Amino acid sequence: MARSLQKFQVGESGDGRHLIENARATGDPDYAIAVELFVAEEQNHARMLAHLLNAGGPGTKRSHWSDTVFVHLRRLMGLRLELMVLTIAEVVALRYYRALADGGRDSVLIDVAERILDDERHHVPFQCRRLRIGFQAIPTPARKVLRELWRLMAVAVIVVVAVDHGPALRACGVSRREFMADTVLIFCGILDRVFVPDRRTS
Repeated sequence: MARSLQKFQVGESGDGRHLIENARATGDPDYAIAVELFVAEEQNHARMLAHLLNAGGPGTKRSHWSDTVFVHLRRLMGLRLELMVLTIAEVVALRYYRALADGGRDSVLIDVAERILDDERHHVPFQCRRLRIGFQAIPTPARKVLRELWRLMAVAVIVVVAVDHGPALRACGVSRREFMADTVLIFCGILDRVFVPDRRTS
């Protein structure tokens, strides 16, 4: 469990500078402020996990390969791709922290998981709204291709997380198969929210 939490803590601890710069570049000051608040909440998750890990003994890790890959992937292109990758991470977090909140055997761990989970429930709709706006100007055939590519990317990430964090999930009473099935189902709901059918062509 500690090793699993250490990896998630690394992922939550980024400074969000690249995302904030992209948000400011949209020219929408309200959105830029909202992104800054989102980053601050993610950093607060990292602080809570760090306190939990330090209190429990193992402490935090400086880095992990999965976070390095995640960050490089996010920064390959502009805001839209960054939000697509972030949304996958948010969906994974929804199921992961739900497993900890429901199956954790430590009251402090459960409390931290529930606090983070409460934030993540708001983060996902926030990302979805911006992505829906970003995809509206793209022709329908291209949107269909992007939807499928995004789905495949999400499935790949979910499988990697399930394999990497399997022992921690099992300790909370969740099998790898159950975690993957539940998380894919959540993500399919996200696809439906983001890729709203274009009424002009329906």
